[in-house]
Amino acid sequence: MSQPSQESGVRLDKWLWAARFYKTRAIARTMIEGGKVHYNGVRGKPSKIVEVGAEIRLRQGNDERTVTLLVVSSQRQGATQAQAMYCETPESLAKREKIALARKMNALTMPHPERRPDKKERRTLLRFKQTNLQESD
Repeated sequence: MSQPSQESGVRLDKWLWAARFYKTRAIARTMIEGGKVHYNGVRGKPSKIVEVGAEIRLRQGNDERTVTLLVVSSQRQGATQAQAMYCETPESLAKREKIALARKMNALTMPHPERRPDKKERRTLLRFKQTNLQESD
């Protein structure tokens, strides 16, 4: 397998797609236009030409990543080659781990029931919620 070539003139949306941050270029474009991607601290545009050493901050669901570009390529390749195109900052990694741990701890404090309530239990729950709402008003 060949290494990704150093290219010039690669758009931000195409690079995000090639680096496998988003499944399609259309999704990458939507995320950029929605303000989820910042290029060197400035809200990015899909047509922005990327450069090696630039810093990109992007959101994917609940996670926010800050990465530094190492390789500029417009070809979408395997996951291992895509991960070699960028380097996540240590601050970003620490922040993501901290948030993941907080989410995990929150899930432990709010356990889910073993099964869904049946019809009678649902009616009882609704009655209970309605009486509490009326009392608080």
